[in-house]
Amino acid sequence: MIDSHIEVVRILVVEDQADIAQFIQKALQHAGWQVDVAHSIAQAQIELRNQPVQMILLDLGLPDGDGLDLIANIRSWNQTPIVVLSARDQESDKIKALDAGADDYLTKPFSINELLARVRTQLRRWAQIDKGENAPVVQFGSVVLDRQQQRITRDGVVVHLTQIEYQLLCHLVAHAGQVLTHQQLLKHIWGQSYAENAHYLRIYMSHLRKKLERNPTQPEHFLTETGVGYRFVLGQE
Repeated sequence: MIDSHIEVVRILVVEDQADIAQFIQKALQHAGWQVDVAHSIAQAQIELRNQPVQMILLDLGLPDGDGLDLIANIRSWNQTPIVVLSARDQESDKIKALDAGADDYLTKPFSINELLARVRTQLRRWAQIDKGENAPVVQFGSVVLDRQQQRITRDGVVVHLTQIEYQLLCHLVAHAGQVLTHQQLLKHIWGQSYAENAHYLRIYMSHLRKKLERNPTQPEHFLTETGVGYRFVLGQE
């Protein structure tokens, strides 16, 4: 259904401030996407019922409710990528939004170039999911991950990962472009009882960077979302 290179991509901007909504709409339209705007939760729900969208850009502070509730409602029936655009800059706010089901979070004010990069990333990620392209072989930089053979090479040389490192790598790759919170990663890899043990995650992310990044101190693929979690990217956004 979703192919950002062939089909018309429709993006819904949910923002109650008309000047901001118009600014975002024009920037996205200039990039070649079709953009509709909703100024409230009720209006957004009408737009979503009327026709499908390939992405939702959502402000949390809306006149008829909290955007977090809209995220939860959408996630109950739809997996369309949601990128939050909010002035709420506390780590706890970001974590709540991501735990509710948002895929990414940008704090206002943000540069339009960063917004466009995040939109492109989510569209690429969702296009791959939608077309069933959870490919057995994935390449990023000089690293090749072959999930069928459970084999990783870097510059053609086999890299040995522990089972935990491998599971963490595969989970991050499967959610490329998506911000994953510490708790989401800990629960998935280690289980519910480890949800508060963020030091486990820091240790294993450090291992992956040392083994797979060109420069572990300036990672290109395993990115930290400060105080929130991590985001894996295949290449430059």
